[in-house]
Amino acid sequence: MSTATTLLWRGGLLEPLPDARRGADGVGAADTGAAEPTLLVADSWLVDEGRVRALDVHRDRFAGSVDAATAGMTGRPTPDDVDAFWTAVVARLPRTGRWFPRVELVAAGDDATGGADTTGGADATDGADTTGGADSTRASSVALRLRLRPAPPASATVVLATATHDPRVSPLVKGPDLMALGRVRDEARSRGADEAVVLSGDGHVVDGAWSSIVWWRGDALCLPSDDLPRLPGVTVRTLATLAAVMGVDVLHEHARPDELSGFEVWTTSALHGIRIATGWVDGPSPAEQPGRLALWRSRLDALRRPLPSV
Repeated sequence: MSTATTLLWRGGLLEPLPDARRGADGVGAADTGAAEPTLLVADSWLVDEGRVRALDVHRDRFAGSVDAATAGMTGRPTPDDVDAFWTAVVARLPRTGRWFPRVELVAAGDDATGGADTTGGADATDGADTTGGADSTRASSVALRLRLRPAPPASATVVLATATHDPRVSPLVKGPDLMALGRVRDEARSRGADEAVVLSGDGHVVDGAWSSIVWWRGDALCLPSDDLPRLPGVTVRTLATLAAVMGVDVLHEHARPDELSGFEVWTTSALHGIRIATGWVDGPSPAEQPGRLALWRSRLDALRRPLPSV
């Protein structure tokens, strides 16, 4: 298996969707001519030759977000449903090659299920209204899906650009804003960057479109202040925890882009791990301490663990 596949959780099993409904290539959706269902929750991670980092943290984030997104809904997946789905997902993951799987909670309907009934885990018998953006309260039922995708190429460097606006409507949940953030990232790419940096209304660095942003103030690792709403990134959490355990000061700050000139700036994500900013389009001039990036990338890589045997 070397191509993307979308599988639906139905009746306690993962079943492939019809080709016309898959819409999964690389990182984003393919143009299949079929409308994508409303994405309520998503989580993704890198599997490299059967090894993965912080898989349990990804599981906890996904399960917690599913629980919150479906509160008060009929036909919602129970915690046992989500656990069974996750177990099946892990068993289905390839043990060779580089993969970037994504688990999803979507508003159920023909575009999510290929017209199939999804009872026995995520009951889709009532249909779904997907016209309200990412508002899960409009969906009468949901479905769990797995997208098995080959991993795109990874890199250790990144050029940043400040986002023209903040498109997020659900900044604490991964999923609902992915398409809007992808458009912001595409706009940054049109200006010669690889990633967009989202700012708060006061102009402080909050998050990357598809990554978390951190910087070094001397020997202290700095994250955006906790009062700035952003995704609970698994990789940045792993990095901050590791740094604290090793005695590194971990600070939370308000910082505007122009205040980061001369600082070492990193992005973190499940796909790339840590990337160092080598430029910021029309922004600050980031710096680099020789050897620091390689050291911390190796420390994160050392945390990868083999997937369970199947």
